[in-house]
Amino acid sequence: MLSRTAANLFWMGRHLERAETAARLLDVGARITLLPNTEEGYRNEWDSLLRASGASTAFAEHYGDEITQENIESWLFFDHANPSSVASCIERAREGGRIVRTALTSQVWDALNTAYQELRSLERRPRSQLDTAMLTDFTTRHGSTVRGAINATQLRNDGWHFLNLGYSLERADATARLLDVKYYVLLPQVEFVGSGLDNYQWQVILRALSAHRAFHWAYGGDVTAMKVADFLILNGESPRSLLTSLYEAVWHLDGLVRRYGEGVPATASVRAHETMKRLLARNIDEIFDEGLHEFLTWFISEVASISTAVHDDYLSGRM
Repeated sequence: MLSRTAANLFWMGRHLERAETAARLLDVGARITLLPNTEEGYRNEWDSLLRASGASTAFAEHYGDEITQENIESWLFFDHANPSSVASCIERAREGGRIVRTALTSQVWDALNTAYQELRSLERRPRSQLDTAMLTDFTTRHGSTVRGAINATQLRNDGWHFLNLGYSLERADATARLLDVKYYVLLPQVEFVGSGLDNYQWQVILRALSAHRAFHWAYGGDVTAMKVADFLILNGESPRSLLTSLYEAVWHLDGLVRRYGEGVPATASVRAHETMKRLLARNIDEIFDEGLHEFLTWFISEVASISTAVHDDYLSGRM
């Protein structure tokens, strides 16, 4: 496969998953605004989303200090100046799919093109007719439709590996960032940790990841920080956990290594296996002792390193 084709498929998967992440971040912020505030105030929930997405500086360049729900919705969903907005990601995924149209089935292209056309229609509607729940539902619904078409109709060849590798690496990064949102909106006083408000915030994270019911199937009982973190980090049955996402990335990288043999380096596969080994060596108690934010920062950095290695191994034109 040409490296250009592989790159477009890889980034098509990443952009589609990134669009869902932006929509889920909006959902988290909207749900947390329903919480009562205190005189001391919680750390601004919308600011926390910008910090977790790494977009604070870029947002400030366009909106200044006006960190409001309306501006955040524009930035994360509609603003084409934000390369990680839903609109930008769907547009780029569709453009990448158009370039490699012959590598996609008609069902995948139709699902992708429909998402793009409906997005354009949505952008023409008055903002007063749109709410966060509608925007989130639009994104996750179309994302699921495209993903379903890929899994149901695409040939299990190297293109399929690149598509799903993009999805899995982006999902690993997204889950880590959504968990990190919780770090940024922790209650301002230590004695609030473990309170009803603290536990509600963890439930918000579960609902934003469409994982609330699955969590209760797996753990039952109360929603606690330790249980939620374990479910979203180390539980191999959780479809969006860091462990599951990384395992899928490793599986697809190993598939590419088998297909290309000694024709390309296996740096990305080696790096992913090392990260997996270090992740499996931890338990949730050790992660909390280390610091959840510090652990997530390490993991996000590892995913970035694996992505860079994928580019060097397969997408830089040496294939």
